[in-house]
Amino acid sequence: MNGGAFDVDYTIKNPRNEIIVSENKERQGDFVLTGDDVGEYGFCFFNKMSTYAEKVIDFEIKYDNAEDAKKYQAQLPDQPQNKPIAHVELMENTANQIDQKLDGLMRTLQYYKTRNNRNQATVRSTESRIYYFSIFEVALMVGMAILQIAIVQLFFKGSRKQLV
Repeated sequence: MNGGAFDVDYTIKNPRNEIIVSENKERQGDFVLTGDDVGEYGFCFFNKMSTYAEKVIDFEIKYDNAEDAKKYQAQLPDQPQNKPIAHVELMENTANQIDQKLDGLMRTLQYYKTRNNRNQATVRSTESRIYYFSIFEVALMVGMAILQIAIVQLFFKGSRKQLV
């Protein structure tokens, strides 16, 4: 392979600069990381297998904290906090379902985008092979035509006229 196999090495470091995750040759996937430390996390991507093959990395970082979600939960001002209204709960459940379906749709679209990039690289590679094969084929046909002409001329030269 020429390094265009869509494999990328990566490492993830915590704020103390310790390596949390280190993977080789990942193509695509969903990964869950629990951040136990407060601070900046580092994401390092490597293309050391091929320095000339271009690779595209697309990733999304999603923050999810259950405690923050409970804290910012919508409450009506005139209702006590321990008695939620039924229609508000229904709207909240519907909104959560819509959010989950949109998230699934975004993941599916991302998968198709990645698959499209992968297939485009395959098409480019195949196109170049077809181009060079067709040039070789034309050169071979021209060579065969020249060889046939030479053989026919050889039959009609000088003493070989009796053979025809």
